[in-house]
Amino acid sequence: MTNYGFLIDQRKCIGCHACSTACKSENEVPLGVYRTWVKYVETGTFPHTRRHFQVTRCNHCANPPCVRICPVTAMYQRTDGIVEFDPKVCIGCKACLQACPYDAIYIDPESHNAAKCHFCAHRIDQGLKPACEIVCPEQAIISGDLDDPNSLISQLIAREPIAVRKPEQGTAPKLFYIDADQTTLTPTAPAVASTFMWADVVSEQLVGHHNGNGHRRSGREVIPLTAASGAKIRPPREQGLGIGQSALMLGGRVAGHMVQTGYNAQHKIPWHWPVPAYLVTKGIGSGIFMVVAAAAGLGLAPLAAPFLAITLFVSLLFIGITTGLLVFDLERPHMFFTILTRPQWRSWLTRGAFILIAFSAVAGIWFLSEAGAALNMWPETAISAFRPALAWIGIPLAVLAAIYTAFLFAQAEGRDLWQSPLLPAHLLVQALMVGSGTLLLLAPFVAMPAALFELFGWTFAGSLLLDLFMLLLGEFGIPHASEVAARAAHDISHGRFRRHFWQGSILLGHVAPAALIGLAVLIPALAVPLLAVAGLTSIAGLYAFEYAFVMAPQHVPNS
Repeated sequence: MTNYGFLIDQRKCIGCHACSTACKSENEVPLGVYRTWVKYVETGTFPHTRRHFQVTRCNHCANPPCVRICPVTAMYQRTDGIVEFDPKVCIGCKACLQACPYDAIYIDPESHNAAKCHFCAHRIDQGLKPACEIVCPEQAIISGDLDDPNSLISQLIAREPIAVRKPEQGTAPKLFYIDADQTTLTPTAPAVASTFMWADVVSEQLVGHHNGNGHRRSGREVIPLTAASGAKIRPPREQGLGIGQSALMLGGRVAGHMVQTGYNAQHKIPWHWPVPAYLVTKGIGSGIFMVVAAAAGLGLAPLAAPFLAITLFVSLLFIGITTGLLVFDLERPHMFFTILTRPQWRSWLTRGAFILIAFSAVAGIWFLSEAGAALNMWPETAISAFRPALAWIGIPLAVLAAIYTAFLFAQAEGRDLWQSPLLPAHLLVQALMVGSGTLLLLAPFVAMPAALFELFGWTFAGSLLLDLFMLLLGEFGIPHASEVAARAAHDISHGRFRRHFWQGSILLGHVAPAALIGLAVLIPALAVPLLAVAGLTSIAGLYAFEYAFVMAPQHVPNS
């Protein structure tokens, strides 16, 4: 069976951009976005310098993560190995942009669907070559069947030293390079100046990389240590961050050795404030349900129909806000129903949508039952026997609603910081924290038994301390395995998002609530207002953390 791939012979590429121009013309690609582009990286110290070129595009991976994460099969892989897209069914969720470790996908500014290099599939189906290959004056671009030993591409791959971009991602890319330089293959190796050769640096991603991507320059000189032999030795550096701002050590003085990007495509950051907001609202909605349902299922405190109706309504309200934020963030919100009519079940975006629907259905039935009893439409005794059953049915769905985003983030292979095995447990703890915090926030306005208020308080205090432990010693205390994850984490704790992390998440979201809990213990008469404020500050602190956690990895370039 045919298995198409690309080979770029960098020995021949002259950086003329004919391939980029032909691609734009053939596929009517709008201005400002690219399906293929030529990256320039300049290395050396004058007068010994060199400019390296790299033709960059979709890798048509044998194991494409963009296909796996797409909720509606708008991204799909043909049997001939070409990774294609269907603009008619794309909902514009931008998950494929997060899944691609190569920055090969963009949102079309005119049609608002995801798009990328599709191997000129319309030409391939007619027995023609891709447009970029036809126009290349040096025959530096070669396409063909990788499984055909007689094809030119197979022969060149067999006898020449070849390289691919980010093989460690496990995507099995089928875009091969001859004589590629590591400074072009490694996105974080070259520095990015404030301007390119023909353009200003304007994208959020590249402006961030230009500004150090989380690195603060020290004004003092670090005095080397001395070994027993008298040799000067260097102190250990922070794990995973390369050397200075670069992933590579290229010789010479780091400050004087030039490794800079002369030209590159500029990529927009796909997800902004609605995603961290959705994480908070989903945590509140599922957390309220888990705490209240546990109290009902285990009989931990007396529960009346009016109180249950109010708390279940608040839970459903925040799940509704979550759904609204998800739809609002779509580039094509009118297409949101497609996730229900043609679901792609490998995607956790699809699974999450159906989890939210199932959870809302159970919580909605319970709410209607309690609301009817509270309004004397039927006796409360008629439903009290069913409360434990509804609680135990709903708790697993609430847990799944709280944690499914961790599995969605794990499918976003372009953002290594999100690939955390700790994330499901962390999201569960966060949901318990802000869920119980929201219930404490309701306490001044909704009558509740003292035993129930105490249960919410202990749940809040325990989850608050556990969340702080997981943040400082789990997510950011242990070094990250990959360089891009380490850079994103450093950006959160020491770079552009350090105020969100230390002042917002740690101080406002954890230290302040802990202090208010201490005051509530010392002054029981003020426990209700103090714990209400503590719940509010924990919610604000969680949003500050989620904003940094969502945004920081998107500032690390993938191309």
